Amino acid sequence: MRVVIQRVSQASVTVEQKIIGSIGKGLLVLAGFEDSDSGEDIEWISKKIIRLRIFNDDEGLMNISVQDIDGDILLVSQFTLHASTKKGNRPSYIRAAKPDIAIPLYEKFKKQIEKDFGKPVQSGIFGAMMEVSLINDGPVTILDVPQ
Repeated sequence: MRVVIQRVSQASVTVEQKIIGSIGKGLLVLAGFEDSDSGEDIEWISKKIIRLRIFNDDEGLMNISVQDIDGDILLVSQFTLHASTKKGNRPSYIRAAKPDIAIPLYEKFKKQIEKDFGKPVQSGIFGAMMEVSLINDGPVTILDVPQ
């Protein structure tokens, strides 16, 4: 499992010219899954995302979480996070889980974040061609992989 966490002042995801998910201040989370990902990985990374202190406090220090600011989360599946470019110029996605494994992991991940966060999470549509728009605040972008 790989996630890219971006601190945003706003973000949205559009499918077939219709906005299906939109947030103001909060986190845009891009997630890619592997066959070996487990429920334990999902629980760990969900808690990490919710508790990650990457928002500025009153002194301008990154010291508060998305929960502390009462922000929002937009979750988008992105298998290309597992791209390997070691050979040739065409990326290989052999480590990315196939949809029959990745879809249940994505759905479990969304439910876990909602449980840990205590409120609904906006999301894209797994496997759809999506247009993601964001204003990266900072910019702050973090790559995280469960231990």
